[in-house]
Amino acid sequence: MKKTTVKKAATAKKAKVTAKTAVKESPILKEVKQLYGFMQDNNIDTIEYDQKGLYLRLVKAKPAVVPVPVNMGGMVSASAGNGAVAPEQEQYKEVIKSSLMGIFFRGSTPSAPPFVKEGARVNKGDVICLVEAMKVFNEMRAEFPCIIKKVLVENGKPVKQGDALFAIERV
Repeated sequence: MKKTTVKKAATAKKAKVTAKTAVKESPILKEVKQLYGFMQDNNIDTIEYDQKGLYLRLVKAKPAVVPVPVNMGGMVSASAGNGAVAPEQEQYKEVIKSSLMGIFFRGSTPSAPPFVKEGARVNKGDVICLVEAMKVFNEMRAEFPCIIKKVLVENGKPVKQGDALFAIERV
């Protein structure tokens, strides 16, 4: 009888050691590390992983708002790309720019109301639009409290990374 008890105790102790090291040896963790390394090596901003009952989204942090110089006169030309960005974007001091290339959507569906309207005050973390890239709808969120002065892109139009989407004023 004592041998059985000792054997169970040894098994329990072994199980504790296994539980402590399980995270280090997890095949899922290894895959996540590989995805992160791939993301860093190839300068990828977002990776989504959905396998084996695990959904994971890795997003490289970067500023979404960049001050834009004020045009002091002369002609303002539209973006040489797809023409989706309004030419008057340069007259605004601050704009929210697209962090990726895709299709700009103001609401969750074409018939849904927009997330934000001109003149609306938004708080940090509020969803302000969607950019669809490769059949994935990516939420763009406000980095800080602000007022939407003007929407610079038409709903459903393509945008490039760095295109101005909204003219804003910090609150």
